[in-house]
Amino acid sequence: MNSENFSLSEKIVSPAYVRQGSQARRSHEQLIRHLLEQGKCPEEGWSESTIELFLNELAVMDSNNFLSNCGVGEREGRVASSLVARRHYRLIHGIGRSGDIAAVQPKAAGSSLLNKLTNSVVLDILKLSGVQKVASCFVVPMATGMSLTLCFLTLRHRRPKARYIIWPRIDQKSCFKAMITAGFEPVVVENVLEGDELRTDLEAVERKIEELGAENILCVHSTTSCFAPRVPDRLEELATVCAKHNLPHIVNNAYGVQSSKCMHLIQQGARVGRIDAFVQSLDKNFMVPVGGAIIAGFDESFIQEISKMYPGRASASPSLDVLITLLTLGASGYKKLLSERKEIYSFLAQELKTLASAHGERLLHTPHNPISLAMSLDGLQAESNKAVTHLGSMLFTRQVSGARVIPLGKEQTVSGHTFRGFMSHSEAYPCPYLNAASAVGITREDVTLCIKRLDKCLKTLKKEGSAAKSSSPVPPPCQEDTGEE
Repeated sequence: MNSENFSLSEKIVSPAYVRQGSQARRSHEQLIRHLLEQGKCPEEGWSESTIELFLNELAVMDSNNFLSNCGVGEREGRVASSLVARRHYRLIHGIGRSGDIAAVQPKAAGSSLLNKLTNSVVLDILKLSGVQKVASCFVVPMATGMSLTLCFLTLRHRRPKARYIIWPRIDQKSCFKAMITAGFEPVVVENVLEGDELRTDLEAVERKIEELGAENILCVHSTTSCFAPRVPDRLEELATVCAKHNLPHIVNNAYGVQSSKCMHLIQQGARVGRIDAFVQSLDKNFMVPVGGAIIAGFDESFIQEISKMYPGRASASPSLDVLITLLTLGASGYKKLLSERKEIYSFLAQELKTLASAHGERLLHTPHNPISLAMSLDGLQAESNKAVTHLGSMLFTRQVSGARVIPLGKEQTVSGHTFRGFMSHSEAYPCPYLNAASAVGITREDVTLCIKRLDKCLKTLKKEGSAAKSSSPVPPPCQEDTGEE
């Protein structure tokens, strides 16, 4: 209610009580005013009542919620189901206009304000997470793969002769298909093995640039967050190479916002060389439903160019989800989650190391990967390749999700390109292994239960292997001793 309505209320209810209610209302409005003034994530999280008050006030600014609205167009924010309307807080018009996903809609001042505020708050979080130099970003209602495609399509207009994208190999289908979908030919650069880690082959990248010609290359497409034993690309060195050859550089930072190390790599890469845009998933970094990503960069004009490349209006759901989440957590709540994730990474590493040792395996040494870990499975491989893959299915049926079991020698064809040793980021990694990750939102209980179930699975497989060996027929001694047929 406004001040006039509060005054009228005093004629009905005791003025003292009304003033108390008015003061409570002003407490909510003060928080909203700070958000509108600063455009930053509040330090402390908001209550649900404040968030709902804010969203309801945004919704009444959209034309579909005007009491006297008379819509005669084809897109008037009409919704058949009241359940759907409530699910979206009656913010029905989406974001953007046909020519620009970041543009303001005349019919939807509330939804447009939501969009602008979300982008501003997310920009603040990217800076808080370690990329202080980031100049601009926007939330796009597509997951990481399609968001990368949008970046590549935007670069096409700047480099119309380009045909190739230089890509240090990472065995994840969507980032490979993003390049294919955009109409480019990925040039796969195999990683080099350093100890247990798979790292960027900088010399091979330089050779490919010289061989193909910089004018024929759209960009270098690098990666930060990845499954061990692959580790984040050497971003500083790649950024320097890109600056040297005047090549654009797009970074797949899928779940890297939660890692201070990944964000530091991006910050440093932009400082010493060239990074044009970096893309991150909403669901992996902010615990919201799948369907959104953040495209960010250091040149505001280029990020605006990408937003204008998006055809038509877009769903506001990802923007709404991440704004609600960040207002709920506040900057302090999100920083706490990041700190807890880092602590649990150390706990997971220690638990996996202990378990591996108990089963004659080892935790692979991958200090440059701040999120993912890998444990060797040489003992299972000695039994059979089938035993390795069986472990993966055993974990899944025991409700251990997210763990990946990587056998040796798997081949996979993706969009016409055959990857040998697929999922291991290498044509011939020395051993099979199991992955586990400490991602934002993980708990110590998750780790403890996973280790307990993994231990049981490994013991079961060993018993099965021993039983199979004891029941197999023994060949005649002379056959082995004399070499007779």
